[in-house]
Amino acid sequence: MSEAWILDGVRSPRGKGRPNGALHHIHPQELLGQVLTALGDRVGFDSSDVDDVIIGNGNPVGDHSCDIGRLAVLAAGWSTEAPGVTLHRWCGSGQQAVTFAAMGVRSGDQRLVVGGGVDMMSRWPPEEGPLDFSAGNPAVQERYPMVPQGIAADLIATIDGLTREDVDTFAVRSQERAATAIAEGRFAGSIIPIHNRDGSVALDHDEHPRPGTSLESLAKLPPSFEKLGSAVLTDYGYDRSFDAMCRQVYPDVDAVDHVHHAGNSSGIVDGAAAIAIASPEFARAHGFRPRARVVCTAAVGSEPVIMLTAPGPAAKKCLERAGMSVADIDIWEINEAFAAVPLQTMRDLGLDPDKVNVNGGAIALGHPIGATGAMLIQTALDELERRDLSTALVVMCTGGGMGTATIIERV
Repeated sequence: MSEAWILDGVRSPRGKGRPNGALHHIHPQELLGQVLTALGDRVGFDSSDVDDVIIGNGNPVGDHSCDIGRLAVLAAGWSTEAPGVTLHRWCGSGQQAVTFAAMGVRSGDQRLVVGGGVDMMSRWPPEEGPLDFSAGNPAVQERYPMVPQGIAADLIATIDGLTREDVDTFAVRSQERAATAIAEGRFAGSIIPIHNRDGSVALDHDEHPRPGTSLESLAKLPPSFEKLGSAVLTDYGYDRSFDAMCRQVYPDVDAVDHVHHAGNSSGIVDGAAAIAIASPEFARAHGFRPRARVVCTAAVGSEPVIMLTAPGPAAKKCLERAGMSVADIDIWEINEAFAAVPLQTMRDLGLDPDKVNVNGGAIALGHPIGATGAMLIQTALDELERRDLSTALVVMCTGGGMGTATIIERV
């Protein structure tokens, strides 16, 4: 098989995922289109040479629908010969898009593929109808009484014995590390400014971080999922609470300890990212210098009620397939969907906290669902270069009980 080389990657800033966010007024096709344009300009490839544009999206409805991967290609003004496709693997969508791009190149069927993602959470349509996590299939919901992700994160914390102070301490560290990274310009290599239609800059920096966050300020925030967990939503057809569903599957749990809140959970933001993956033959023929190669990828499933426990198994599977061990990884990026997720993963794998999310994570920076995976790969690669290190492993949890993992190595 051919190797899959990472030529480069760019991303938008993360804008607040609210109507008053700096990116809200921009259509998501245009946001991703600007990222694609910047990537093409930076690498210098002809868009007619792109074999595919694979885009992850966490909520492909409304103005994210109709195959936003293809429509963003058109919005970018790229050659109409460049196709585009959209995939959905919840929070792992953008990482999966880069994986599929690498697979196509490694197989020899493709030479140049762009993988990435987009989600403008400020433009998601409001949820209608019941809180249904099985898409209307009562047989699946009866077999696996799935609960909201925040409650699943609280269940992880309960079973693992993670206290409110544990998760808040992790959240403060995420904010502190992100503040340092921003002050030192560590994200500057990947972030491109997003422009309004008149050419003015809409946003050129991550908008979500809250520097100065402290344990004292976080202690004032009420648990986000306590009321939802204990309520019996009879109007929506439920005959027991979400907490009761957790206890049904995990009978040793006497009560779910609700420790997560807005300050120790991933931020709601808008964003897009894209990475160019090429074969060595194509890169050499066009004079492109690679930054890294995709060593190995993996995806695993896990028990879908607790839902968010797959990052550890995904990382282990990826390492085993690559013939590597935890000791071979210089930098780790574990998506901070909720503080309990990276804490459990670090404990599961025996990781050194000083190698994990060294520039903060989604708690501080935000989690634009479909785009985050591609952003994390870029962050890891930038940090490897900054520190003159070699290998990084990026791992994420996803809805439905899955995990995705990617190992990259500098070339």
